[in-house]
Formats: sequence, structure tokens, C-alpha cells
Amino acid sequence: MHIGLIVGIGPAATDYYFRYLISALARAGQDLDLTMAHADTGTLLRNHSERNVEAQVDIHRRLTERLQRAGIERIAVTSIAGHFCIDAFKEVSPVPVIDLLDVVKLEVRRRGFKRIGLLGTRVVMETRFYGVLDEVEVIASPGISSSKPAWIG
Repeated sequence: MHIGLIVGIGPAATDYYFRYLISALARAGQDLDLTMAHADTGTLLRNHSERNVEAQVDIHRRLTERLQRAGIERIAVTSIAGHFCIDAFKEVSPVPVIDLLDVVKLEVRRRGFKRIGLLGTRVVMETRFYGVLDEVEVIASPGISSSKPAWIG
């Protein structure tokens, strides 16, 4: 499978995805077919802070269309901040989206966790990982509220 990554705001996250994909596919006896597109960090952070879902979804869609022309069959956004609009992006993406939020929620449930420690940006922590950790107690970094702000549905 040819995987596309939207990268740019977190080289460490991109590196993690890249290394994990290499390892997982090697264990499966498959070669990695990967193409990446860079999203502008400043633009993403501005859209994130302004909660401009529409603008960021348009960027994700355009990058995905470019990657689709390169042959990708699935897309992932490597930045957790880039997931603030993931549900809206999944509705318009020309290829299936690998959604980190869904994966984390399923894994927390599968492992039976009742309490989670969370490190991240203020928004990630305040929204309890964009609302996907509602079923568990979230322990956020000191000084950060773990309550859900009104702008998260």
C-alpha cells in the first residue's frame, strides 16, 4: 500500500511515523511505499488557534490531492495539532484517512485503561485529546485544565 503523510509541524512525529512504518512493514514482509507533502507550520498553528477548520481542511485536501497524483492510497497527518479538523477532513479527503485519534481511542479501550497521563499543547490537553479520551480519567500536566472547552463538540 502506498501511504501519504502530511508533515511539517513536528519533525519528531514525522520521524516516528516513518520509523514505525518501516518496522511494521518489514515485519509483514512488505516494502514501504511512502510519499510526503509538507504543510506550513505557521499556517497550521494560526488556523488551529483561530479554530479555522475550513481553511485547514482545504490545505489538507489540496496536499492529499497532490499526493494522490503520486499514487497514494491512504493519508495520515503526522501532527496531533493537525487533527483539530480531522473529522471534517475525512469527509472531503479523496483517499481514506488514517486517523490517529481513532487509533488512540481504540487502543485505550482495548487495553482497558481507566486513567491516562497526557502531555501536549494546551489545546490538546484541555480538549482531552480532541475529545477522544472522554471515557477515561485524564491527568494533564500541572497548571493545565483537563476540562472540555465549549468549542469542542
